[in-house]
Amino acid sequence: MDPFNLLWLQGASCGGCTMAALDRGPHGWFTELKSFGVHLLWHPSFSEATGAETIAIFEAIEAGQVPLHGLVLEGAVLRGPHGSGRFQMLSGTGRSMQDWVTRLAPRAGVVVAVGSCAAFGGVAAAGGNPTEASGLQFLEAECGGVLGASFRSRSGLPVVNIAGCAPHPDWISTTLAALALGELNADDLDAFARPKFFAAHLAHHGCARNEFYEFKASAEQLAQRGCLMEHLGCKATQAVGDCNQRGWNGSGSCTRGGYPCIACTSPGFEAAHNLLETAKVAGIPVGLPLDMPKAWFVALAALSKSATPPRVRANATADQVIVPPSSGAGRRK
Repeated sequence: MDPFNLLWLQGASCGGCTMAALDRGPHGWFTELKSFGVHLLWHPSFSEATGAETIAIFEAIEAGQVPLHGLVLEGAVLRGPHGSGRFQMLSGTGRSMQDWVTRLAPRAGVVVAVGSCAAFGGVAAAGGNPTEASGLQFLEAECGGVLGASFRSRSGLPVVNIAGCAPHPDWISTTLAALALGELNADDLDAFARPKFFAAHLAHHGCARNEFYEFKASAEQLAQRGCLMEHLGCKATQAVGDCNQRGWNGSGSCTRGGYPCIACTSPGFEAAHNLLETAKVAGIPVGLPLDMPKAWFVALAALSKSATPPRVRANATADQVIVPPSSGAGRRK
């Protein structure tokens, strides 16, 4: 099998997506990539090539001398000032990251945005966005971005968006493996070009706090065990991702760690003014679970709260289980 040549660039980024990628597989990320025929041409953190050696790789790809099967960008593209891209120059080349991305993308068999910054602009595009940061094919929820809404790679795919801040390492590896094997097509992507194998789920699915959610028994402080949606800003019922089914490091997730889901796979998630407080109108959360009309939610919440078992109510505002489930011993049929 011919190698699947992959070039990984880093735009305006914290580097967290690369850190996430390393937490993959018992034999390591590089071994896993190799097993699927992926050949990493260059990565800014891992490759030994620097200076003139690196520039030679880029120039050979641009000239068509080295085939580029996959172009990966981590981090947003800084288009400023005034569209010049000069807020981020690729050291030693005299050219901006924006210029390299737009020149290399048409050469690539597939183009992949790793992380919500590369996909939607993310944190780099927050606020007034003075650097004119953008994702590859989206700026927040608006299609367009750096490459334009009509861009398609040589395979015919739009930019594949492995959203997340940072994305789960499995999402990165599985997507790259599927692309290398030719097993991912346009029907496998959702409306924001996120692979459906993780985007067809909600972060809420599999949450360890779901019993508290069912009875609307809510935590009032971060250290407490109850549902984090009503008061503490959790958006797991609105955010795509199988985070609580797949688990980080084998078992972890934001909500398992006691922190609310911030919907980091969603365009514009960074615009929230307070990630740890639920926005409400007349006491009702503004962000309701997907597919649920407001009237239904209000009615269900009232019914659920009235039926909350004392055990669940007591444990919701505790930092440990203080009332265990009844053993059922001594009950008669």
